[in-house]
Amino acid sequence: MSNIYDFSVQGIGGETVDLAQYAGSVILVVNVASHCGFTPQYEGLQALYAQYKDRGLVVLGFPCNQFGAQEPGNEAEILDFCTTNYSIDFPMFAKVDVNGENAAPLYNWLKDEKPGLLGIEAIKWNFSKFLLDKQGKVVDRFAPMTKPSELAAEIEKLL
Repeated sequence: MSNIYDFSVQGIGGETVDLAQYAGSVILVVNVASHCGFTPQYEGLQALYAQYKDRGLVVLGFPCNQFGAQEPGNEAEILDFCTTNYSIDFPMFAKVDVNGENAAPLYNWLKDEKPGLLGIEAIKWNFSKFLLDKQGKVVDRFAPMTKPSELAAEIEKLL
């Protein structure tokens, strides 16, 4: 795979989503969870999306239950939580594994393209973030504690 547009994933409603539909957009991919200390970052992710979507940013949320079982719900419960509590309207997808033998192919590719600190590929926790340019290439990777608002300058450079 040469860029994110080569992947198809399952949407939160069960549909197949071809990521090529986001060609030409700056993309922020985030593994999310509803019961995590970082869950309030949904507010910041939505704020970034609202601020920049008309200029070409898309945020893609991938629920994951691999870290402390902090995303125990099914897709309908996750979507309800996100829309009710954070008014999320950026694209959300079906729950995925981001590490291990059942890791989603998209996440294996993201980790290969941009390993973390000290070259370690594994995702460390919920709300790890990958920023991709308009060509679908991974530009940077951000730790869970990096607040969405701290990404604004990087996003601006790519828009």
